[in-house]
Amino acid sequence: MELPFLQHTLVSNICSLNNCIDVVTLTTMVTIVKHTCHTINVGRPVEYQIDIFFAQTWTDSRLRFNSTMKILTLNSNMVGLIWIPDTIFRNSKTAEAHWITTPNQLLRIWNDGKILYTLRLTINAECQLQLHNFPMDEHSCPLIFSSYGYPMDEMTYRWRKNSVETSNQKSWRLYQFDFMGLRNTTEIVSTSAGDYIVMTVYFDLSRRMGYFTIQTYIPCILTVVLSWVSFWIKKDATPARTALGITTVLTMTTLSTIARKSLPRVSYVTAMDLFVTVCFLFVFAALMEYAALNYYSSCKKPRCKKKKKSVRSISPPPTVITLNNSLYWQEFEEACVYECLDGKDCQSFFCCYDECKSGSWRRGRIHIDLLELDSYSRVFFPTSFLLFNLVYWVGYLYL
Repeated sequence: MELPFLQHTLVSNICSLNNCIDVVTLTTMVTIVKHTCHTINVGRPVEYQIDIFFAQTWTDSRLRFNSTMKILTLNSNMVGLIWIPDTIFRNSKTAEAHWITTPNQLLRIWNDGKILYTLRLTINAECQLQLHNFPMDEHSCPLIFSSYGYPMDEMTYRWRKNSVETSNQKSWRLYQFDFMGLRNTTEIVSTSAGDYIVMTVYFDLSRRMGYFTIQTYIPCILTVVLSWVSFWIKKDATPARTALGITTVLTMTTLSTIARKSLPRVSYVTAMDLFVTVCFLFVFAALMEYAALNYYSSCKKPRCKKKKKSVRSISPPPTVITLNNSLYWQEFEEACVYECLDGKDCQSFFCCYDECKSGSWRRGRIHIDLLELDSYSRVFFPTSFLLFNLVYWVGYLYL
């Protein structure tokens, strides 16, 4: 293998760029073997792990040789005898070279001075995520590399054609993401030390919603629907309706806490936060609906009994609203008369009794019987929740 010639060439080569040509042009290729995306610590930027073959090609005129061999294939022991680029990965947290069973490095030298240097690396790189649309978010995680000490007037980078390749994606461990594709860019970054060429590979990822649909969205929807059952329970069944309302509120509180643990502690509202919060408000509103109904059903009874005698002595019995068909309420209606006084029962926008419909100042107003609030809620709550879901899913998935 003409060992004496090779030893003479390498020993006489000073490992510096200044003794080489004025500008070194590196042709770079990245082959992605395996990609893993995971969260290292909640509250910190997301890190992803990638296993790559990193290949660099350049020309060193000092290594030209005249020989019948066009290519010399050398082992890793020869890497320290020649000049190699000082390429670094700017956004890496940690990086490891593979050494089993031998150092995973390849060095080839052509007789015209062309050099190919490849090595296998496992890199943990940082990826800043914008989680406003979580869990329907899409991200581009970069892998950024450049020279550490040589500015662009001394060393330049360029991509080889089809420079980014991927292995079989079935071996990629992307549990929560779908791999959408790759992009590579080149840019010039100006620093106090000079202008540097920065190369970037972007991994386009789209989050899978299956896990969050099962763990958060479906339980929240079912809890909201469960809270509507109280609208079909009799208004005098206070223990049953109160227990159902409190249980659904506590369930939504638990679901909200669990949903928050699945993402970093960001200060802004995510799409999941919005959905869980609205579901919580629906459940809480269902509980407050019964509180209002129970209040208006009970607070009028003493007032009516107290005024019974005086009202009957001065006027004939007015028209009374039928509340339901139970014997208790029929007897209560026969023994009770509602008196509507300005500034008291009818001061609000809503009108609770038939007597409130009289009077010129009440004309044109909406008359709602609060004692029939359950009937209104059976329509209002499902309709409004369905409308919210329509706007929510169309807005986040298609707009």
